[in-house]
Amino acid sequence: MLNIIWCSFFIISFSVGLYKVIIEKDFQIISTMMASTFDMSKVGFQLALGLTGVMSFWLGMMKIAERAGIIEILNRLFSPVFRRFFPTIPENHPAISSMTLNLTANMLGIDNAATPFGLKAMEQLQELNPHKEKASDAQIMFLVINTSAVTIIPISIFTYLFELGFKNPTEVFFPILIATFSSTLAGVSLTCFLQKIPMLKSGVLAILAGSALLIFSACYYINGLSPETLNTYSFLLSNLIIFSLIISFLTVGLYKRIDVYDAFIEGAKDGFSIAIGIIPYLIAMLVGIGIFRASGSLDILVHLIEYLFQLLSQLMAFTGIIKKPLDSFTFAQALPTALMKPLSGSGARAMMIDTIKANGVDSLVSKMVAIIQGSTETTFYVLAVYFGSVKIRLVRYAPTVGLFADFVGVMVAILVSYFFFLSLA
Repeated sequence: MLNIIWCSFFIISFSVGLYKVIIEKDFQIISTMMASTFDMSKVGFQLALGLTGVMSFWLGMMKIAERAGIIEILNRLFSPVFRRFFPTIPENHPAISSMTLNLTANMLGIDNAATPFGLKAMEQLQELNPHKEKASDAQIMFLVINTSAVTIIPISIFTYLFELGFKNPTEVFFPILIATFSSTLAGVSLTCFLQKIPMLKSGVLAILAGSALLIFSACYYINGLSPETLNTYSFLLSNLIIFSLIISFLTVGLYKRIDVYDAFIEGAKDGFSIAIGIIPYLIAMLVGIGIFRASGSLDILVHLIEYLFQLLSQLMAFTGIIKKPLDSFTFAQALPTALMKPLSGSGARAMMIDTIKANGVDSLVSKMVAIIQGSTETTFYVLAVYFGSVKIRLVRYAPTVGLFADFVGVMVAILVSYFFFLSLA
């Protein structure tokens, strides 16, 4: 699957490039596409290099936690829950604590901490995988949860919106939470279906329902806070929790009389080797995405989708479902961000900023792109990094389920945008 997608980026982009050269006489397009290969190769290396330091730090801290017995405690606490989603993982396996830390950091919107924990979890899950080049059910479930992870505190979104001039950046908080939870629910449900996990019997449905109740209860409380208070406590709470983890690891380690410095150095060495190992996979995916964007293929795809919706509108008017065809599709202006998000986080972020600047901070489409940006993860980046770190080539249905979760997240993001901000249309 990944092999076909990756090759398609190049073949489609080259075909579009030739069309522009022959028909549109755009003789610079091939040079632009070639330039993107060098640019994205450099970006891929820089990302991996930046990840090396973060990986080394957090895996060093995890080694301290392991020697201090904290990992064992986390395993005992969360094993009953994770076993329902990951029936093939033995009870109290170390991967459970790594996944717990990864999902906690993701929910708090702290990607730098989430990625090292996630890569460590993939490495531990790979130890249980009987087919080392083929993704296991547990690895796919973990990746799907990551690509659609619920972000309770989307710090980065708030920051960008504030810098772009939003008077109330946190007004998109509740819509983002609805969209991202819908994405997670869709991804996990489809994965359970494909892996034949009985959601009702296994208790998965009860856990998801309980999570939904907890999240919406928190939303109800948070909705009553002022934007300034919410911003302040969002930043404080997320960073305080992560820093408290560091202090707890060190404190327990000192109490247990272990050499915390030696443990940190030992774990940090693993971070370097893992980060270096993902460079080829990361560069391969980023270059393919860069060419696809530089060739104009993404723009063509956006126009095609808008055209299909116009045809659908005319058909609905013809059959009497609606009185007349719709004159405009506001959400079409948000499609570049939606289509770029699974491919590139930085690309989607750039498109979100460009859309907001073009339409103004008070427009419906500006709110919409902000919600879309926070509704899903960069699926292909996660695929490349997580599977690349353990050298898995056969990813099975992971891209399909990840993209399905992205699709649901984007659709819900568009719907809740209209529901919350229809007066701006």
